[in-house]
Amino acid sequence: MDGSLGGKVAVVTGAGSGIGKAAAIMLAENGVRVGLFDMDASAVEKTAAEIKSAGGVAITAKVDIADSAQLQQAYKQVLEKYGQLDIVFANAGINGTLSPIEHLPEEEWDQTLGTNAKGTFLTVRFAIPYMKSNGGSIIITSSINGNRTFSGFGMSAYSASKAAETAFGKMAALELSAYRIRVNVICPGGIETNIEKRTKKDEEHLAEVTIPKIFPKGQHPLKGEPGKPEDVASIVCFLASDASGHMSGSVLYADGAETLL
Repeated sequence: MDGSLGGKVAVVTGAGSGIGKAAAIMLAENGVRVGLFDMDASAVEKTAAEIKSAGGVAITAKVDIADSAQLQQAYKQVLEKYGQLDIVFANAGINGTLSPIEHLPEEEWDQTLGTNAKGTFLTVRFAIPYMKSNGGSIIITSSINGNRTFSGFGMSAYSASKAAETAFGKMAALELSAYRIRVNVICPGGIETNIEKRTKKDEEHLAEVTIPKIFPKGQHPLKGEPGKPEDVASIVCFLASDASGHMSGSVLYADGAETLL
């Protein structure tokens, strides 16, 4: 990094595991004081412990990003502790239930869109009052799904939510430019996280709509394997820093050229 992150304050949602955890740790290593939000209180405390053991500064909050009251209270805790907010990494999200559209329960659609699209909207909305005076950087985790790829059978709700996040990020970038708040979107490809463990699959009905796919040798061309959370975390740090000071409304693909096949 260029050193411009030192002394800044960041909120990271979904900081208990995967990309959120890796980004929180890397930001802290670069001198950022971090507020860690996650639904899993135990997991996010472990992230904070790692940061503190390495000499970093972190506080935690158990937060469902789709819950306005919880989110607003968590932001207040960060501002009371640090007195400023410079960076928001809106990363929390779920895969939801993988099911054909015909069989996808309405409540499952609502939950996925509510967590991913609405949750991202709320994360950004409640950050604005704290950032509009001094500007800052907002980074949104979207996905290749719904943006470059549409072959994730059963992932109609997830892909719709990720497409919505990307469009929302661009709208926010233009609107918030008046406050010198930059908004950029990262679309990861295959990354080694534990999100699959929390994914429900309607195996019986998925077989009805799945079209066989034969990938060329080297599904992940750049490295021959899925990316690591740290591969995305380094992009987060770049977008959070002054090194990306003229970037806003950009969509960055972190997929090792996977979606170019």
